[in-house]
Amino acid sequence: MKLAVFDDYRLAVVEGEHLYDVTDALPETLQALPRQRMNNLIAQWDALRPAVEACRRDATPIPVAQVSLLPPSPHPSHLFAAPANYRKHVGELGARSVSKGRTAREQGFFLKAPGSLVGAGQRIVLPRGSTRRFDHESELAVIIGRTARDVPRAQAMEYVFGYACLIDATLRIEPGVAEEERSMRKSFATFTPLGPYLVTADEVADPQALGNRLWVNGELKQDANTRDMIVDIAELIELVSSVLTLSPGDVIATGTPEGVGPIAPGDRVTIAIDSVGEMSLDVVEAEQRAPRAY
Repeated sequence: MKLAVFDDYRLAVVEGEHLYDVTDALPETLQALPRQRMNNLIAQWDALRPAVEACRRDATPIPVAQVSLLPPSPHPSHLFAAPANYRKHVGELGARSVSKGRTAREQGFFLKAPGSLVGAGQRIVLPRGSTRRFDHESELAVIIGRTARDVPRAQAMEYVFGYACLIDATLRIEPGVAEEERSMRKSFATFTPLGPYLVTADEVADPQALGNRLWVNGELKQDANTRDMIVDIAELIELVSSVLTLSPGDVIATGTPEGVGPIAPGDRVTIAIDSVGEMSLDVVEAEQRAPRAY
């Protein structure tokens, strides 16, 4: 099943080019907490799925083109990310990399701010007037389905609810000049497009055999397969859950392959992952200059 979050955090089932609003399948108490709807749906999926399917049957189709798509998991308690998780990407940034040849297995994970999330119907906004380099990173996102703590990798895939496309936009360091912390450089508002939909795990036969591609202005920049991950999804869940508890709706960005490169205002970035989806976002410059410029 494909699930979407749209407009004012309403929920929908997606079929072809149409949405079917299923928001009423959730408890009325969530009307006051619309951003929490998806977390609640994921946490109670087995109990709520019949109501979702009933709402789908009764719903009037809405063309996707008529709505604004938000992140399909818009309010995770955590947004985890794996650094240097494709062998050919390790070291490709040279002095601009903070990994120093170490992979996700040695480094572990880092955190991005959940407030950096945007959906397929939104834009990537770069700081106004910046002379710094900003890059695209194409990634498969894993959405957690139930509370997970100290999960061994042999059972880890049981905790996956679904998948989405994720772009990890990044402000690069300038060695010896500007070397901000990684989490900050990746957490500007809009720097984590997620979408276009959440595809439930039963729709993806093998998440470790998916083509992962990204284009800038129609030019293919990244082209790899999730089988090339150094630390696979199961091991990532084991790694993260060994440190803290994952919750329904949490997102794990599984790392980017080679081909990372710059983006600038005026660009259009497209990501496509087999069995998961495709989305395009425009890159623009912020309307105002921040009081602390980057």
